[in-house]
Amino acid sequence: MIRNLRTYLDWNATTPLRPEARAAMISAMDVVGNPSSVHGEGRAALAIVERARGQIAAAFGADGADVIFTASATEAAALAMRGRGLLASGIEHDAVGAWADLALDCDGDGIVAVDNPAHSTLQAANSETGVLQDLPQGLALVDATQAFGKVPFAFNWSGAQMALISAHKIGGPKGVGALVIKRGTDLAAQIKGGGQEMGRRAGTENVIGIAGFGAAAEAAARDLADGVWDKVAQIRKILEIALAESEKDTILVGNKVARLPNTVCFAIPRWKGETQVMQMDLAGFAISAGSACSSGKVRASKVLKAMGYDDLTASSAIRVSIGPTTTQDEVERFANVWRAQLEKFKARRA
Repeated sequence: MIRNLRTYLDWNATTPLRPEARAAMISAMDVVGNPSSVHGEGRAALAIVERARGQIAAAFGADGADVIFTASATEAAALAMRGRGLLASGIEHDAVGAWADLALDCDGDGIVAVDNPAHSTLQAANSETGVLQDLPQGLALVDATQAFGKVPFAFNWSGAQMALISAHKIGGPKGVGALVIKRGTDLAAQIKGGGQEMGRRAGTENVIGIAGFGAAAEAAARDLADGVWDKVAQIRKILEIALAESEKDTILVGNKVARLPNTVCFAIPRWKGETQVMQMDLAGFAISAGSACSSGKVRASKVLKAMGYDDLTASSAIRVSIGPTTTQDEVERFANVWRAQLEKFKARRA
């Protein structure tokens, strides 16, 4: 039997599809109706959408809020932010940064200072470094795409007016996200042409994707309650110790503050991150050199630069992000292969 030697260590980019999501999607495929139709078939499709809406609201701690389905968290960000002129920092995901005034300061640990929450947006967790923010009450918008399902989070106690989430970050399908808003929040539709999603987002709902989103959210909440991510944090710690022991000059980004339990961002200055990603890919490991939405672009991490790192270090950082199915053996094998590549790099520079 041929053994699959690929090891997936890029969970922050996207997660494997959960069995619960797959089952829900397959079941939804047999429902023929349009959820906007009033006949029986349409009502059956609508029931799937509304069940998922309830599952997501419960898992996200958003009972009493509105969950508006979109094609992605990126679309949700545009729906939430267009015309609002919100303030943000340079560590925000490009989907948020594209609509914001990047005027907020960030310190060397990746913590952002917010003086005017009502006119600001702030991520709950950074996708590259894993750094968690202490969210101020009254925040206009929180990007919760990385925090949702990995750390305790409830929209209702976050104090935020709006939040972004995405299915494929929690074991759901790609191509479906949501904007969660406090009921009564003013919101102008950006996609017009129908009355779907309470008039906020026109277009026939992605019933199959939404079904998977709902099932994934329910399963993710159950995993979090069962302590699954505490075990992930233990494996992450094993990896960090191995990396630090491999090279005393290894920079572990954000390791002095609270982070996601699954994320390690580290750098060896002068060893290009893109080079490391390619070398490890050839060795059978999937990792990244930053946000998946900017991969393929050889440039220094804007997140690390906003944190005060120089171009040399910011262009040398890579990210390993693990999940509940990642094993200790996998991270130890990664560390061993990475160490061997590091020795080759050092030999070439000698």
